[in-house]
Amino acid sequence: MPVRILCLTAAPVAAALVLSAPALAQDTLTLDPVILSGGFSSVEADAYGRAATVLDAEDLRRRGVSSVQDALRGLPGVSVSSTGASITAIRIRGGETRHTLVLIDGVSAAAGDQPYFLSGLELADVERIEVLRGPQSVFYGSNAASGVVNIITRKADRTGGLARAELGNGQAIALGQSIVGDRWRLQGDWSWRDDKGFDVSAGDGGDDDGIRRGTLALSGDYRATETLTFGFSARRSDERYGFDATNWAATGPDDYLIDSDDEAKRDERIGTVWATLDTLDGRLEHRLAWQDTRYRLESDDGTTSRARTRALKYRATFGLDGPVAEADQTLALAQDWITDEATGVADNRRETRSTALEYRGAYANGLDIQLGLRHDDSSEFESKTTWNAGLSWRIEGTPLRLHASAGTGISNPQYFEILGGYGYIGNPDLKPEENRSIDFGLEYSLPDGRGVIDVTWFKERLEDEITFSGVLLPNGTNYYNQDGTSRREGVEVALRQEVTETLTLGAAYTYLDATNSDGSVEVRRPRHELAANVSLQTFGGRGWVAADLRHVRDLADTQYWGSYAIEDLPDFTSVNLAASYDLTDQARLSARVTNLFDEEYSETWGYAAPGREAWLGIETRW
Repeated sequence: MPVRILCLTAAPVAAALVLSAPALAQDTLTLDPVILSGGFSSVEADAYGRAATVLDAEDLRRRGVSSVQDALRGLPGVSVSSTGASITAIRIRGGETRHTLVLIDGVSAAAGDQPYFLSGLELADVERIEVLRGPQSVFYGSNAASGVVNIITRKADRTGGLARAELGNGQAIALGQSIVGDRWRLQGDWSWRDDKGFDVSAGDGGDDDGIRRGTLALSGDYRATETLTFGFSARRSDERYGFDATNWAATGPDDYLIDSDDEAKRDERIGTVWATLDTLDGRLEHRLAWQDTRYRLESDDGTTSRARTRALKYRATFGLDGPVAEADQTLALAQDWITDEATGVADNRRETRSTALEYRGAYANGLDIQLGLRHDDSSEFESKTTWNAGLSWRIEGTPLRLHASAGTGISNPQYFEILGGYGYIGNPDLKPEENRSIDFGLEYSLPDGRGVIDVTWFKERLEDEITFSGVLLPNGTNYYNQDGTSRREGVEVALRQEVTETLTLGAAYTYLDATNSDGSVEVRRPRHELAANVSLQTFGGRGWVAADLRHVRDLADTQYWGSYAIEDLPDFTSVNLAASYDLTDQARLSARVTNLFDEEYSETWGYAAPGREAWLGIETRW
């Protein structure tokens, strides 16, 4: 490892160790006892060999975080870039956006073959967020070549409800109600946000590009017998957002983004019905699920595109040495039947049939192993086999845990890359991308369970990376597979410490070296990203004050004019401040200020980031 990387990694670790007892990570960077999306069934966090971050939504809200995209900013190994209110892209470990699969309650949030671009997705009904780093194609197929973000919504655990309202640079309302019976439970949530936004082109006298989004969600389950349970979840989001037009024939940097009052409508529908059945006295567990995701985008000019993904998924888990719930060794079989469709810019349909196996073993010496193998048979591309392996070893008599993983992932070309659209020419000869990954990590648990330090080194190699060319290529298309290997390597550091009963400190740092096969830098992935926060409980436990800092350095992006040259964007530091106070045991008053010092910066070339905003909210529960 280069000396520079070692120095940059050692600095935050050393600082963490100096802070009284050893150190810290965001209070939302805690390793939860269970990772729900870590395999074909949930995995205990200290038995999970791959790198993961679990975010608790209640802690996030207490720190003034209101959206999923803001929750992901500054996490280890995660790069977030926005082009205004309409599109926020997520990249994990230097991969492309299409290499990150976003799930909502285990169901793909994106329809068709597209990646999911976060925009107005709120934390209103979110319970937790799990971020898995490294290839997850064995469990989730194509589009999980570099990682997975699983957004887990609130489920009914008691009869009660909540109401939340917020005013500031717009207004927001959220309502939730849960009902629990002897054998059934039901959860309903509704949220609406009208964010006035800001002028993404940062021009004089330009209009603000805002977003309005309403979401209705319903979920529940029914335990028919001691061994048979049925369940469902459904959500619909309607969104309208403003954006500025782009000039693809720009002759200068000021000509690319054109201040305008353009708007678009986005409609998202996600649903699933499922059943679980225990047989052989709990030794064999079955799960069958039908999933349906639909997406519709309509622009003011009348252009409409639609996409849909339907999936039938079967899981069978067998306890090799006893009932699954108690077994130290299990074997799981998965069968998936998935159909993707898209109409509008590029019409297409593809089907994928998949078979996968997973083995888990927990051994007496503190060693846990997870092995997986998957075969995908696609109607459009050559059949592919992916694999992964994870290892976790709790070293007896020490506060140390070693974790390591290796594996492969695939990502199929998207419809518009093959068929063209938006004025660009597709390439029908594109091949799927293949990613190879390995990582090693060391976790140190602080005394008295007051926190952890985790340092992970990773290395990934991407073959046949699909690349866009703004200039028409000799073969008459705008898309091509790179010759050679694209490389990503880096270090992730996560730290957390509960210094006292009322004070929590945290930090996260990522060093990333990501290059194309020709050695040029991969854009929109900062080389250095540091996040830190402090949370202080006040007023005898009734209040909280929190501050967050995010620093981004060495971020490059493509200039969309002329020769499409790559430019380094200015380094930036943003600070957020939040406070809350419990008026009663059921009512809470909150306030937050984002971009406290009104820093002018950009995550994407040509697009300004939001300036300072202030919000005031109130919440009640019953």
